This record gives sequence, C-alpha cells and structure tokens, in this order.
Amino acid sequence: MRFSSGCAFPMASAPAGPQFLAYLNGRWLPLRDAAVSVLDGGFVQGTTVAEQLRTFRGRLFELPAHLARLARSLAIIGLAPPLPLEEIGQIATELAEQNAKLLDADDDQNVTIFVTPGPYPAYADVAGRQGPTLGIHTQPLPFSQWANKYHTGERLVVSDVRQVPTSCWPAELKCRSRMHYYLADRQARQRDPRARALLLNERGLVTEASTANVLVVRRGEGLVSPRKEDILPGVTVAVVASLAKRLGLPWVERDVTVADVATAEEVLLCSTSPCVLPVTAVDGQPIGGGVPGPVWRQLMTAFSEQVGLDIVEQARQRAARRAGGAHG
Repeated sequence: MRFSSGCAFPMASAPAGPQFLAYLNGRWLPLRDAAVSVLDGGFVQGTTVAEQLRTFRGRLFELPAHLARLARSLAIIGLAPPLPLEEIGQIATELAEQNAKLLDADDDQNVTIFVTPGPYPAYADVAGRQGPTLGIHTQPLPFSQWANKYHTGERLVVSDVRQVPTSCWPAELKCRSRMHYYLADRQARQRDPRARALLLNERGLVTEASTANVLVVRRGEGLVSPRKEDILPGVTVAVVASLAKRLGLPWVERDVTVADVATAEEVLLCSTSPCVLPVTAVDGQPIGGGVPGPVWRQLMTAFSEQVGLDIVEQARQRAARRAGGAHG
C-alpha cells in the first residue's frame, strides 16, 4: 500500500479521529490540507483538466473511460500525464478504498482527478516547485442534492449565456474553466429558483445543461442527442447509449433545437453522480405529463441492474439517513 509512505494519520496538532485522505503531487495527506497554491496556473488562469467519477458499492465506475478522456484533454492542452494513466487509476482506486472505510457500507463517493500545468510562469521564481500539479480526492456523494428529483424531476431554463464556442476550445476538452455555467445557472435561478440552465451554442442549438448531457425522447425518433462534435463526450451518456441499444430503444444524433426540447415526450439529463435525471419542466412549461416518464424509468432500471444496486433507492435512503442524523 502506498499509504505507508505518506501522511495517513492526523498531525499531532490536528483533532483526533479519522480523516478523509487526498493525494497531491506524490503525497498522501489529510483532505483538508490538500491545497493548490495561489501561484498555480489552475488557480491563476483556471487551466485545470479534471475528471469526476463515482463509486457503486465502493468500486469506481467506468474508470478506463474517464482516464482515456483525461488523457485526451491533456493532449488538447499539450500536457503529458504527470504519471502513467494506469498508476493514476491505481492511486484513485486505493484512495477510494481507504476513504470508504470511514463511510457506511451502503454509502458511495465522488472521486475527482485533476491536473494543472503547475506554477503560472510569471510566478515561477517564487512558486517553490516546478512541473504539473496532480491531485485526487474523494467525498461522500451528496445524495440529498438530487434524491427527490428522481420523483419530482429537474427544471430547466433556457439561458441567454451561451456555451463556450468550439473556436475557443474543443467541446471534448473536460476542464474547469466554467464561468459560463456559473452565470447561466445564476440567471436560471433568477427566473426559477429550482431550475438549472440549459445552454445553447452560438447557432442557437441545444448543447447541454450545466454539468450534464441532454437527451430528448421524441415520438418516431426515440432518444435524440445533440451531435457529438458540439458536446462534451459524457461517460454517463455513453453508458446510456449502450443501455438504449440493449433495450432496443432507437438512438439519433442530430441538431437539437429549443422547440425539440419543449415538445419532447421526455427530457433526460445524464451526469456522473445521479446518472440519469428526468426533466419535468422547461421555462416553466411541463415536459410530457410533468412527471418522470417511462423511458427514464426503463433506462434507470437497466442502469441499476448494470451497477448492481437500485440507484434511486440508494439515493433516497442515504439522503433520509443523513437528514435524520443532522436533526437527531
């Protein structure tokens, strides 16, 4: 185990008790001590490539796909992986296993892997280190943020804030330069406090929601996704595509308009932690019957079977348990 070479236990001055660990630039240390310097390019310019995974029953889901996308993003910005991908995957796996010991047996985690170019060149003389920054950390999944949305649905507002054009950087680059998400969600909440943003590109076509791929279900077409060249290649949406094929659900990739979304039978959001969320309203107007639809239920049943647990029920139970603990 690599933990023997790093700080796996609290410092003498730290409060007693177990702590979540993190990995940062070759060191294992308590999560609260894992800090990126203000001189780092990831802080100064937001030049951070990142991947977020989740566990199911403690096991990292789709790790090879996430590592492959990490490698592609690093290649786009001209940065070599700080360690071999296999070793990064091993560290992430070991970290998740170690931190899982602090959780209940039926709990799961987010796992974040991030890479920056390292110290910003203008500050290199005082940065104290050279080379890229590699960090990996985990946290318990915040199930309460989405558990109810499996039943009530997510609400979207079409934002005036546009997706970053592909003339700035390729849509396939998974990075943390996400001011547009922040501004779009801020605008969406001003219109509907319970909503998140639906973003369009410069041509007025649907790309994604903030931090989620979008699918629409349309009679006569099946599941419709925006074109791959216009969106981030989501790992979860790729899983959904494979599930759809197995279930015999038609899959189409084409330009998607706001009208396609507004008149859809169903709208779905695909992202790492909740997997697939139903959308029940866009700009205040109900989608379908204003309740989660049958295609969403079919996909979530298949997704749950693939990962070996009831995803919706896990979220419900964990959110209720944590709420009870907070008020107990």
